[in-house]
Formats: sequence, structure tokens, C-alpha cells
Amino acid sequence: MNILVLGGGGREHAITWALAKSPRTDELYVAPGNGGTDAIATNVSDLDACDAQAVLDFAKEHNIELVVIGPEAPLVVGVADVLREAGIAVFGPDAQGAQLEGSKAYSKAFMEANNIPTAQYATFTELEPALAYVRELGAPIVVKADGLAAGKGVIVAEEFEDAEEALQDCFSGAFGEAGSRVVIEECLTGPECSLLAFVSNGQAHCMTTAQDHKRAFDGDLGPNTGGMGVYSPVPIVTADELAEMREIMQRSAEATARDPFESDYRGVLYGGFMLTPQGPKVLEFNARFGDPETQVVLPRLETDLVDIMTAVAEGRPEDIELEWQDQWAVCVVLASEGYPGSYEKGKVILGVDEAETIDGVTVFHAGTTKNYDDELVTAGGRVLNVVALGDTFEEAREKAYEACALINFEGKQYRSDIGKRASLGREAWA
Repeated sequence: MNILVLGGGGREHAITWALAKSPRTDELYVAPGNGGTDAIATNVSDLDACDAQAVLDFAKEHNIELVVIGPEAPLVVGVADVLREAGIAVFGPDAQGAQLEGSKAYSKAFMEANNIPTAQYATFTELEPALAYVRELGAPIVVKADGLAAGKGVIVAEEFEDAEEALQDCFSGAFGEAGSRVVIEECLTGPECSLLAFVSNGQAHCMTTAQDHKRAFDGDLGPNTGGMGVYSPVPIVTADELAEMREIMQRSAEATARDPFESDYRGVLYGGFMLTPQGPKVLEFNARFGDPETQVVLPRLETDLVDIMTAVAEGRPEDIELEWQDQWAVCVVLASEGYPGSYEKGKVILGVDEAETIDGVTVFHAGTTKNYDDELVTAGGRVLNVVALGDTFEEAREKAYEACALINFEGKQYRSDIGKRASLGREAWA
């Protein structure tokens, strides 16, 4: 089967890596791809993943039988809709379903209508009423730009002044059209946990738990990022909490197939949870695989990913059976100096091959490319995802950091405490 993956980050490298292992895969293309995907697939650097007609034309020309949409932007603009209408199997929800990520207000209304536990919230389109609401609830409080803002539209405001600044940024256009409407939420407390599910025809097949680290620096300090590291599974999640999260994901999947939120949802539903003292509550839904959660979930998946994705795309959820390796996975993100702010590109990367000689280590590329001398160089803020599998959490973590030490590029930065709290138990989040 010929397969096209849309996207060019670490998530897409992990997806491509998993698809490439399948005996069902013939030709494998990635658009635009990166410096890592070109070793296992054909990069299509000039194909715009958000241009539905261009993607359709490419799919027809190359006899593509399955299109896998990695990022959220092509989903929100309806690329899946156009491809399905043309008879091409697509892994990814339609534009209506993608609104669960594309609009925070839509997502909160979805949760409220379907009795999904979440934070108290209100939606605003003007500054003064929003400020009055913040004064009423008090800080800390969470301010979210309604639309897609490249992971930068969520601000946890510890003081009223922080919330005021965040609201002024939103309504002054700092996040473009995404900030013209704002969702303000109460600030929940507790550890965070992600649970992703393959969803098709209103049925959810949940994956394994993962926990991301969003802050840039050790000790959960510094600005929020797209994710500086992640591990799976999450040992602090109790059996009761996991059962409740799975039930929430199934209830949410069922709701995607019912009015008034009915959609052609065939892809991944990402549930971002807070494990509060009152039980798990949904912080957000995403309409695709998480990044970097994918990089620790897929290496633990034993079931053929092509089998899963074709069953999802063809509306055959009854044919999905998920099997998992009984191992731990830890991922450490190597980033460019200055990330998530401004950073330089084009720094030569050395040591990736050496890192992958460590048993159980795989390096997924996020922001890399090749220069004119065919050298691997940095091309983004998050550069590499160093992933290690181990029979224990400690073994996986040690291997990941051993591999990180072997990789070098000018300005390399990373957190040294990914997963450290996991071994300390629930009290570490108190």
C-alpha cells in the first residue's frame, strides 16, 4: 500500500517510522518531512499540507491508498474532507471534528453538553467583560486564545496583572485571529496526564498513558513550550483514575457521532487530563496525535500501525485490537538555544548514529534538515526527540540521557529532570 504522511515534526517521524515497519507498506511519502524521515521515506518538501487540492492531486498521481494527517492545521481547514470526498482513505477527522482542537469555545461547549468533567469557564470577545470575570474568579486563572496559536495561546496567570496582560495580547492581535475570542478557565490543580484514543464510528480504543513536560527548564520553570520531554506509562495514575479517563474518552467518541456535534471523526482524539482531587478533568482535546507523546506511545505499540489506521479510516473499529510492549519509554527533547523564543538555525548535528547504538534508543527528528554539504543541521526550536525503552522506568531514563550526551550541536539545550517526579510518587505533585 502507498501511504502519504502530512507533516514534518517529531510526531510525523515517529508515525512514519512505525508505518515503515509494516509489511503492508510499499511506497511511503512524507510532506514536507525532515532530516530523519528521508532515511525511511520519500520527502515531498514542496507539497503544502494545508492545500487540499494539491494533496489530492499528489495522492492521485502517486496512487496513494492512505493519507495520514499529522498536524492540526490541515485538519481544521478540511483537507480530510476533500480527500474522503474523492474516495481516498484518510486517517484524521473532518473539519467539524477538528473543531475540538480548532476552537477552545467549541470544545468547552462540547464538554458541557456531554457532561465531560472540565474546568469552570466563560467565553469573551471583548476586553472589559473578560477583565471583570477575572476579577470575579481571582488568580491563578487560565487564559486561552480560542483558535490555533501554535501552542502559544494558553497562559496560566498567577496574578491578576498576568491575566490582564494575556487578555490585552489576545485582543490586540498578538495571536492573530485565534485571539479574537478568549476562553477563561478556573485553574485546576494536580498532575497532568495524556490519554489518546483511536476513534472511528463513535468508538474509542484508548492507547497507553503519557505525561508531557511543557516548561522549558528544570523544575518546571520558564515559559511553556511544545513539550520538552515525556514518558509512558504514567505510574501515579490509579486503576480507578484510568478507568474513569477511558470512560470519558469513550463518551466523548460517542458524542462525535451525535447531533449537534456529529462529525466524520476517524483519527486520534487526544485527551489532556488533570488528575484533580475530585477526579480526572479534561484540560483540552486535540484532534490528532500529541507531540511528543506519540514518540513514546508508538514505540510501545506492538500492533501493526497500518492495520490500525486503515481500520480507523475505513470505519471498522471492531477490527482494532491494541497490544503493547511491557516496557517503559522516556523521551528527552533536544532544543535550540533560545527556544521557545528566537533561535538560530543551521547548526551541524553530530552523534545521532552513535546514540542509536545504545540498545532500545531511537532518535526521532523534529527540526532537522540537510545542508548543501549533506550534513544534518538544526532547522527548528525542538530539534531531536531522544527516546529510550527499558524494562524499568529508571533504565529507560538512564538510556535516554546517556544517548543525549552523545549528540552535540551548538547551543544544545534540554531538561535534565524529565520523569524525575514520576519515581517519587503522588506526593511529588503536592
